[in-house]
Amino acid sequence: MLDRPRSGERSLLVHVGLNRPCYEDETQEFRALAESAGATVVAEMQTRRERPDPRFFIGQGKVDEVLERAKESGAELILLNQPLRAGQERNLETALKTRVLDRNGLILDIFAQRAATFEGKLQVELAQLEHLASRLVRGWTHLERQKGGIGLRGPGETQLETDRRLIARRIRYLRDRMTRVERQREVSRKERLRADVPTVALVGYTNAGKTTLFNALSGANLIARDQLFATLDPTVRRLTLEHGDDVLLVDTVGFVRDLPHELVAAFRATLAETREASLLLHVIDAGDPHHEDRRRQVEAVLEQIGAAGVPLIRVYNKIDKAVPKVSAETDPGEGAKLAVSAATGEGLQALTEAIRVRLMGDRVTGHLRLGPEQSRLRAKLFDLGAVRSETLDPAGGWTLEVQLTAQRWQELQRKEDLPQNSIRQKV
Repeated sequence: MLDRPRSGERSLLVHVGLNRPCYEDETQEFRALAESAGATVVAEMQTRRERPDPRFFIGQGKVDEVLERAKESGAELILLNQPLRAGQERNLETALKTRVLDRNGLILDIFAQRAATFEGKLQVELAQLEHLASRLVRGWTHLERQKGGIGLRGPGETQLETDRRLIARRIRYLRDRMTRVERQREVSRKERLRADVPTVALVGYTNAGKTTLFNALSGANLIARDQLFATLDPTVRRLTLEHGDDVLLVDTVGFVRDLPHELVAAFRATLAETREASLLLHVIDAGDPHHEDRRRQVEAVLEQIGAAGVPLIRVYNKIDKAVPKVSAETDPGEGAKLAVSAATGEGLQALTEAIRVRLMGDRVTGHLRLGPEQSRLRAKLFDLGAVRSETLDPAGGWTLEVQLTAQRWQELQRKEDLPQNSIRQKV
């Protein structure tokens, strides 16, 4: 059994296509994943198989080729672009005498490096432990039976069994902590709903420019890096639209093709921000030649996490780098396509207007007559920034010229029990 070394970043990438050749965009993405994890790519190989080999995934002949290539390049780590079963990973490590990591393990390692908040670290540790539970690899002596002392003699248990028991205990503890975090997030979410502030979540393929767009819209100063999974923990900022309407803008983790199931399960609290948003901005890198394939991948993940029914606007970002130029379609209807550049500011005003129309609807402008007993409603209209002018009536009431969204007006009618014809709309 291989005793796994603690270090080694010189990596050999093995790209495996199942029932088809390896596509260039997939090999580029896997290379970017490896580099994002801190690996130094010293060599790459491609192969094609009709079906995975039960023992090695890539077959005995290809294992010999990988071993020879690893020796030539001095690789200390083999990265394979397909998910491996625990037995296949162990068999490969034994045959290659080198650490082997599959695609899921590589993504988990990147997430472990990016996690900054308490919640993010909990989520990553939970996902890693669930991935590790069936992948315990130790040296020969580590698996010997433990010896009991006087009065403790018996069959004992292997160290491997002890490790699995300890990992299971830690997983239960982390799940309990995550349940408490979810309850806290649910309280915050209910508070936002009570305040009638809609939520707009930015989603998209990793490295599509979501954080740069988030900063441009909200005035935040989050660090935006040109790397995969630069943003891991969700961030919320208030965005004030035209006429004083407020929304909450949420920057979320980037998606990737075939998102590991461990991450979907562990990040359910974070993904709930996407699932329960009022509107999704699907940020697409217009400069990526494969952006339509990326778009389909993200929308497949949205369906996987239960967010397919949330209203969505597709935002083609980085149009300053797109060739050919992406045209702007500012119609905020279903399936709208907006072209923007978060870096230069082009198209951002049209985007904020599209957000406002999708969330608030058309605006109602007219005159509203309030009696002296309706001072609370008058104060609320001023708080909403809906009052354009005001005239005091001799009887102590007010005539207000108001402008507010149709949705907000319907809410006021319902909550304040106002008749349908209480506002005389201006022509």
